[in-house]
Amino acid sequence: MEQENFCVAAEYHKQSLLAQALKLTADEDDAKDLVQDTLIRAVGSCSNFSEGTNMRGWLYVIMKNTFYNSCCKQKRRTAIWESDDCLYDQKLMNSPVNNLSETKMVLEDIQKAMNTLRADYRTAFQRYFEGYSYDEIALELNIPLGTVKTYIYQARQSLKKYLRIYR
Repeated sequence: MEQENFCVAAEYHKQSLLAQALKLTADEDDAKDLVQDTLIRAVGSCSNFSEGTNMRGWLYVIMKNTFYNSCCKQKRRTAIWESDDCLYDQKLMNSPVNNLSETKMVLEDIQKAMNTLRADYRTAFQRYFEGYSYDEIALELNIPLGTVKTYIYQARQSLKKYLRIYR
């Protein structure tokens, strides 16, 4: 199906998608965002849609997956901040900062540590820290999943070593 025709057909289902999104999110603004994200992903994947397939069902599946991925990313972001194994250790986050210059110094050290990483390690780690899954990072960077895991592991080890004074 051509993208233009697909967009018209997908737009037809927008209201039913919004009703379903409201059930998932229980918030009107979040539901609208979810529908928008769903339609963006659907248009990006319209080449995978087979004519004759139930479009509304296909869109619902994309919306459900988008919603679950969003929830998982949010949980990962929270877990990253709470993890003992994390670059931004809880001790660092909870330590009272006496003045703005100390905060600035810590942030500069973190930036310096990030800049010491190989570019490919840094990119993979940043995506991971932003909440992307390993699979999403592999797809975006066009590298194998195992390589993504290695890059992130190596980046974390290097950052821990560089920032060990904050432990």
